[in-house]
Amino acid sequence: MSKFKKKKKGVPAVNTAALPDIVFMLLFFFMVTTTMRETNLLIDNPRLPSATEIKKLEHKSLVSTIYVGKAKDAKYGTGYNVIQLNDKIASPDDVPAFIFRERETVSEGEIPFMTTSIKADREASVGIITDIRLKLRDVNALKLSYSTNTGVE
Repeated sequence: MSKFKKKKKGVPAVNTAALPDIVFMLLFFFMVTTTMRETNLLIDNPRLPSATEIKKLEHKSLVSTIYVGKAKDAKYGTGYNVIQLNDKIASPDDVPAFIFRERETVSEGEIPFMTTSIKADREASVGIITDIRLKLRDVNALKLSYSTNTGVE
């Protein structure tokens, strides 16, 4: 009989010391790269009109978006002429106040580069778009962009 007993050799345990570091690196990566949706749409996703000659907006932080389309809930209105500014349903008369609030969020030097984008459903009437354009003209928000889909349908 030997003085020392031999231990059974088996597979060594997996070293999990680095696991918390890896988990926190992944968590930090996804926190930094994820963008949160800024606006909850109260209207159905607009079916944008098609266009062939389009240009991509460069400074998206300087873009204020006005949505025009059909409301998801009937209490906001019917038809395709419902306007949404940020997270609330509005009328064309509320557009100037919306533009002034958007201008307060940027520095004074960036105000001339601000663009107003209209995302209107293809079934929206031209009258509501014209009303919005007239209100934008009243507050000197003359850089206007219409969102479209690429291609012709």
